[in-house]
Amino acid sequence: MNPAYQVIRGGRVLDTERRSTDNADIVIAGDTIVEIGPPGIDAPRDAVVVDASDRLVMPGLVNAHTHGNHSLGKGLGDRWSLELLQNANPWMGGRFTLEDKYTAALLNAAQMVLKGCTAAYDMYAEFPRPSLEGLSAVGRAYGEVGVRVVLAPSMGDSTLYEAIPGLLDALPPRHRDVVEKMRATPYEEHIAACSALLRDWPFDRGRVRPALGPSVPLSCSDAFIRSCTDLARDFDVGIQMHVGETKFQAVSGMKRYGMSLVRHLDGLGLLGPHFTGAHCIWLDDDDIEIMRDRGASVAHNPGSNLRLGAGIAPARQMVDLGLSVGIGTDGSSCADSQNMFEAMRLAALVSRLVSPDPETWLGSWDVLSLATDRAARVLGLDAKIGRLRPGYQADMVFLDLTNVNFVPLNDIANQVVHCEDSSAVDSVMIGGRMVLANRRFTTFDYDKLRRDVQASVDRLRAENAATREQMDAMATFVSRHCIGLAGEGYHVHRRLDAPEATRLV
Repeated sequence: MNPAYQVIRGGRVLDTERRSTDNADIVIAGDTIVEIGPPGIDAPRDAVVVDASDRLVMPGLVNAHTHGNHSLGKGLGDRWSLELLQNANPWMGGRFTLEDKYTAALLNAAQMVLKGCTAAYDMYAEFPRPSLEGLSAVGRAYGEVGVRVVLAPSMGDSTLYEAIPGLLDALPPRHRDVVEKMRATPYEEHIAACSALLRDWPFDRGRVRPALGPSVPLSCSDAFIRSCTDLARDFDVGIQMHVGETKFQAVSGMKRYGMSLVRHLDGLGLLGPHFTGAHCIWLDDDDIEIMRDRGASVAHNPGSNLRLGAGIAPARQMVDLGLSVGIGTDGSSCADSQNMFEAMRLAALVSRLVSPDPETWLGSWDVLSLATDRAARVLGLDAKIGRLRPGYQADMVFLDLTNVNFVPLNDIANQVVHCEDSSAVDSVMIGGRMVLANRRFTTFDYDKLRRDVQASVDRLRAENAATREQMDAMATFVSRHCIGLAGEGYHVHRRLDAPEATRLV
């Protein structure tokens, strides 16, 4: 239980609105910030004093897009494009027990806390369909660590091999026979499962909030997308979907729909303030303006985009046009960590490849906002978290300014973005509760988690070995087909191998 009052004294407070890192004290009542003022500010006599000497107190980082079920898959792939990752999903995510789902979510939450993150939008996939038992286990894991989460079951009603035009026909017969036996769950079953979840949601929505995650437009029928839209409206929840992550998806969308993926989704009525598009790399100006006009938001995942070779999202253009953008890590199978400090730095750096004009680049204060208050808007929690301000939840990170990343102390904001690697994260408070103190978890047994994770991974590796052999055998054919689609013309370019005259514009 939180103390009735706490006062944080002696630290420097990072304020993304004022763009300042001044010395200040913070008074907390229960789980809420009630006052921020000059050092020595009055506090209730019984307030517990938290010594923040030599510490920067900053808002908890907010992860706009992750996949908790992928936490057991870090480091599994090397030269892994999105299609190769998706081809690996049957063995990488297969045969999870209820305990595995809980363990994976616990690990994902623990990684985020160690790296200064206090809230996340998690598109957690269960196979063959979402379940109350499974997502309850996931929500319980996040709750035990203390991380706030918007939990959206990732779903589709067609397989990768059905969704990508021509892919089935491109596979040799022996591989085609294997994937034709794979069947995605019909959308009606997904919708029924999600309806039951939303009716019987067992958690405090201030801590664990439900949402919907139709995975990719091409893997979701129009009827499925319309049903998700209706369900989200009926239960007042958000929707997150991967949109335009790769060129082969963008080209496939034009082949199937005769228009861009964004225009197609808009025609189905999906876009609105409740909607977040993850990645949104292969969007043109009209797509971005449509997203903005509908009040939708974008989860920008620069680390994953680079890791999978997907391209560079026009994040600065989106911000300048007034689109709401938050930074995310994506899942550990395609970003290999949940490090929002790394994601901020990469967001700043890749913006420099789009234009030679430094005035157009994302600066340190820009990305700090995209990883805190703007990402909180993606989660629908911008009136509650993402800032250190009276009335907001006491979600904050204490960075050790004696850490080598801050020696010498020149410009704190620049050093948080360009020097900090999470090693200076000393303590993390969420809702007034110190969930990490002196780099030690206070809410669960990390050593037990480490043992449980290894036991799950060892068992799953053995149980999925035959499936992995099958999927690895067809990986080259899947990759070549998608490379062929990506080689077709498209009217925007988001990779450095584009023609010189139109590169990245």
